Amino acid sequence: MERLWGLLQGAKRLSPGPSQTTYKHVEGTQQGRLQEEEEDGEEATEPPAHFCPMELRGPEPRGSRPGRPNLGLWAAAGRRATPYLVLMALLIFTGAFLLGYVAFRGSCQACGDDVLVVSEDINYETSLDAHQGTLYWSDLQAMFLRHLGEGSLEDTIRQTSLRERMAGSAGMAALARDVRAALLRQKLDHVWTDTHYVGLQFPDRAHPNTLHWVDAAGEPGEELPLEDPDVYCPYSATGNATGELVYAHYGRPEDLQHLRARGVEPAGRLLLVRVGLISFAQKVASAQDFGAQGVLIYPDPADFSQEPHKPGLSSHRAVYGHVHLGTGDPYTPGFPSFNQTQFPPVQSSGLPSIPAQPISADIASLLLRKLEGPVIPQEWQGRLPGSPYRLGPGPGLHLGVNNHRVSTPINNIFGCIEGRSEPDHYVVIGAQRDAWGPGTTKSAVGTAILLELVRTFSSMVSNGFRPRRSLLFISWDGGDFGSVGSTEWLEGYLSLLHLKAVVYVSLDNAVLGDDKFHAKTSPLLISLIENILKQVDSPNQSGQTLYEQVASNNHSWDAQVIQPLPMDSSAYSFTAFAGVPAVEFSFVEDDQAYPFLHTKEDTYDNLHKMLQGRLPAVAQAVAQLTGQLLIRLSHDHLLPLDFGRYGDVVLGHISSLNEFSGDLKARGLTLQWVYSARGDYIRAAEKLRKEIYSSEERDERLMRMYNVRIMRVEFYFLSQYVSPADSPFRHIFLGHGDHTLGALLDHVRLLRSSGSKALGTASSGVAPILAFQESRFRRQLALLTWTLQGAANALSGDVWNIDNNF
Repeated sequence: MERLWGLLQGAKRLSPGPSQTTYKHVEGTQQGRLQEEEEDGEEATEPPAHFCPMELRGPEPRGSRPGRPNLGLWAAAGRRATPYLVLMALLIFTGAFLLGYVAFRGSCQACGDDVLVVSEDINYETSLDAHQGTLYWSDLQAMFLRHLGEGSLEDTIRQTSLRERMAGSAGMAALARDVRAALLRQKLDHVWTDTHYVGLQFPDRAHPNTLHWVDAAGEPGEELPLEDPDVYCPYSATGNATGELVYAHYGRPEDLQHLRARGVEPAGRLLLVRVGLISFAQKVASAQDFGAQGVLIYPDPADFSQEPHKPGLSSHRAVYGHVHLGTGDPYTPGFPSFNQTQFPPVQSSGLPSIPAQPISADIASLLLRKLEGPVIPQEWQGRLPGSPYRLGPGPGLHLGVNNHRVSTPINNIFGCIEGRSEPDHYVVIGAQRDAWGPGTTKSAVGTAILLELVRTFSSMVSNGFRPRRSLLFISWDGGDFGSVGSTEWLEGYLSLLHLKAVVYVSLDNAVLGDDKFHAKTSPLLISLIENILKQVDSPNQSGQTLYEQVASNNHSWDAQVIQPLPMDSSAYSFTAFAGVPAVEFSFVEDDQAYPFLHTKEDTYDNLHKMLQGRLPAVAQAVAQLTGQLLIRLSHDHLLPLDFGRYGDVVLGHISSLNEFSGDLKARGLTLQWVYSARGDYIRAAEKLRKEIYSSEERDERLMRMYNVRIMRVEFYFLSQYVSPADSPFRHIFLGHGDHTLGALLDHVRLLRSSGSKALGTASSGVAPILAFQESRFRRQLALLTWTLQGAANALSGDVWNIDNNF
């Protein structure tokens, strides 16, 4: 650059200054000739008012014009400076081009009249149907909230809860027609119905279930009246069970182990257990594993709110609940229940072999007063009359269960808004439609929110919104029998859905209170949920967001809010069976269960009283949270799923296993392969994150490739080494079976057990074993390691990017 400057300065010295060329009339013999002169700029004169005939002369010979400067040096300097001038021009052009490109990406002013969505995380999205200029995330959010506010959520909840809608009933068929008609009135691309023929179990009106005292001869004696013959446990084993009564708290494996430790043997007896903490199916499965003859399940007042201004469950009410340890039709496990299917003669391994029956608190109180034996621990104490409770045994009881199976048609109803760029990727949202009893909290609230979201997104489509991915709205049937409708649909379309379903959002049990908020979810959605919570107002804390409400008393907000998916949620099958990340939102009472769930008192009036008039606000908050989650999932260029979260999940489980590393080492065993697989997964996740960060966001092919890898992360954690027919819930973290990390941890704990404790079903869902088995441990470790390693390999991308150093 200094050399270029010197050349330019030298050329300037050779030139006297800026000059002009004028043509001047010359007097003399050559009339009409013009003389070309170069004059200093300071001496320039006005051009003549008129022109004479001109003669344009060529360049003068060198040296023929004395008195004028020699321009040869100027020409030489110019020739030497030309490359540098060209270089400088190129540099200026390149800088200007880059500056313009950055400005273009920031403002996208050249995008014409397309609708653009700009979120906090993604620069923009393009909608092809509208002509409104740039639509930022705040604008799209405002559009959603404006259309959502136009609905009548409360009226829909009230009207739905008044309708009879037991699966298979005439009332349910009428409601299904009305829901389908409501979807057809909206601006949806597709509306259709799937019908499944499933085996449901109902009470036999001619032969109701019974409970009797047993007389001295061991025969059924005086009958204990079951107040409501409609209350039963679907999929209970039928037949009779006789035995002494034992109180077993919640019926968890640890509760039954405590009974044995206190010298009270559960085997051969009837167990009296409380509603809560685990599902009815898990209670019965644990009782069966410990050799019990049957189970009676009752609601204890201690498990519900005792506040005087809140309504409570009547003492003569029993609680309904199915006892199939699984989901879907238990008579066609692993097969879709379409009418044309030729079913093999098999049953789900989750069907119990012992009978179970719900009873009221009044009947339970009568039974507890008859128990003898040790006094129960203080933490087992309830609030029924006759305290303190005793463990038993007590007098003999005879339980008779006469439920019968009925082949029943159920109907799932679908509505779809097709995506514009990735229509083959589905964001699915569903709500259970059926209910045993009024079912306000169980399904009326979810159904109302689902219909309101359909109406809201339909209005947005009419105003120019078009999601990037397809939105699939589903009203499920058969939910009260164990998510039968949703599971049968998954079984029927599994080969398709695990490739195309991005996320499932469940609206079941959405409003069970208003004190606390819970999200039962896959780890992939935790970061997105945190982001959305910061944008939704709290329904009961004025001036606060939901995030501020849940984080006010706990710096670790996710420890208070995030919970694993339970088996009795429709979201569970999507994740544990199909490998699709799922979430279920719930507002709940403060540390207390909603007392009316699964009872005939689950009415609109009781929910309204429980929330003290805040039901519309709480339901609206669920709709806002869900809707904004759907917008992000269906419209962001890059799927907002945090695939790195599973590295933390594995680390948490490994920390539990590390406690036993010394015991394993003493047997010549090691967990090193699990550590290595976890490290490979973390490195693969970080590598993918860096690739995405450095990639071009507008490259549609590249973004789709990344999205496919991200959306299948959950599927990667389904063990490919076990049969879906034998172990339908193949997820190594959420599933049930010997292949799960929970089963491995339960097995390793036997290294320090006395041998008297059996491995139960609470966490792993496997048959109990009494002692550590090295061969079984090695198999479990291999299943877990290679599933985790397979997830790391799949996340890495192409095979040439994988290096398994085992």
